[in-house]
This record gives sequence, C-alpha cells and structure tokens, in this order.
Amino acid sequence: MVNPWKTYVKLSAVLMGSHGLTKGSLAFLNYPAQLMFKSTKVLPVMVMGAFIPGLRRKYPAHEYISATLLVVGLILFTLADAQTSPNFSVIGVVMVTGALVMDSFLGNLQEAIFTMNPETTQMEMLFCSTVVGLPFLIPPMLLTGELFKAWNSCSQHLYVYGVLVFEAMATFIGQVSVLSLIAIFGAATTAMVTTARKAVTLLLSYLIFTKPLTEQHGTGLLLIAMGITLKLLPADTKPVYRRVSSSSSPSTNETIGNPSSTGEEMRAKSEIEEEKTPLV
Repeated sequence: MVNPWKTYVKLSAVLMGSHGLTKGSLAFLNYPAQLMFKSTKVLPVMVMGAFIPGLRRKYPAHEYISATLLVVGLILFTLADAQTSPNFSVIGVVMVTGALVMDSFLGNLQEAIFTMNPETTQMEMLFCSTVVGLPFLIPPMLLTGELFKAWNSCSQHLYVYGVLVFEAMATFIGQVSVLSLIAIFGAATTAMVTTARKAVTLLLSYLIFTKPLTEQHGTGLLLIAMGITLKLLPADTKPVYRRVSSSSSPSTNETIGNPSSTGEEMRAKSEIEEEKTPLV
C-alpha cells in the first residue's frame, strides 16, 4: 500500500458523509429539488480545487462559464419532465448543501492523492476507502435500526441478494472508471463528465421510449451542448520568445516578449515545492 491509513480515514469520512447526506436529504426534499442541487456539483469542485494542498488549481474563466452552462442546461432539461415542482425544506437544503461541500472535497482529495503519490492505483484507493468507511456506516445503521430491517427484508425476499450482487459489480466498474478519470484528467473534468453523462442518459431515455420533447428540453440540450463545446476549446497560451545574444555563451540568453517570465518561473517553483509537501 502506497499511502498511510490515516489518508484513507480522512477520505472515507468525506465519502461516507457525502453519501449519507445525499440519501438522507430525500427524506426532506423531493427528487427534483435534490437534483437541482446535485447538478451544481462541478462548480464547488472547481472552486475547492484552489484550496487543496498539492493541487492549488486555477481554472480559466471559460471553464467556469462552460460548467455553468452545463449545470443550467441539465437542470432545465430535468425539470421539464418533472411531474412535481421542487419542494424545499430547510433541513433538506442544509443536508444537500453539506453533501455538496463533501463532494467538493472528495474529488479534489482523490486527485491530490494521485498527484502526490503517482504509484497509487485505483484498486487500492477503492478498496481502502471502502474498508475504512465501513465502520462509519455501522453505528448509524445500528442506532436507526436500519441494519435489522434490511436483514429481515433480505431474508424474506431472497432475490434481493442477487440484485445487491449485480449492483455491487456495476458500482465497482463505475467507481474504477471515475477514479481513472480523476487520475488522468482531474476532479473538475471528471465532475463535468459525470454531469454530462446524466444529460446523455436522459436524452437516450427520450429517444428509446419516444417521449415528446418540449421547448424547455431543447433549451436545456442547447445549453449543455454549448457548455461541452466551450470545454473542448483549446487553452489560450501565450508564446514565449527568446533572443540569443551575439555571444556564444548560453548564459547570455535573454527572454523577451514576456516581461513577467521571472515572476511566472518563481510561481512555478513555489507550486512545485508545495506539491512536494505531504497531504497529511
């Protein structure tokens, strides 16, 4: 194992907190209201990336605009087919907001672990965070009595065991895929991919089951397409021009065309030194 157990204790606490608050909020919010909040996940992930040690990511303005278009488009598309209006509750809003805060930490912490310890594998992170997270789940389940209710229900309906095995296999594949995206492309890009995946799933359901599309559906799809297109645009990088003096010595080379090169080099060095500092 590459990382110490205390790293996975912190990661598991955030992971279980996110899942617990998300599921628990449904007792106080209806599904459209919860989806409105959860669809904004990519924005707090991008903001929190600037404060996580070892990352300190700074995103260009067009990526924030891209994420906002994607979020608004998904909300419009989803609520266009909602049978009920969003129902808000103070307790539910607090819980789902806490889940968003946990989500913003979760993806960035995973990316920081991959960045600072490149030898970390997706299998190690998934296994350790799940094993360590199990003790976080058992006490609440015992206090609420849900563990015994679930046990009795599974005993009466044996087919549930098969459903749980299938769900566990599907979840394993999905989690490994998400962790691979985080390791390669980063937490913010992964959040945008998962958000866009929801839109694709909804669109396929309309195409397969031939449900009618309204103008609000079209507006949502247009915003989603604009957000994805803006995300795919190449970054605007400024070229650095160098002038070689008449002297043959390499030490006499001077950088021109970029007056802030010295400051940028100093910032780059400080970021490199910061990435070398341990996460925990």
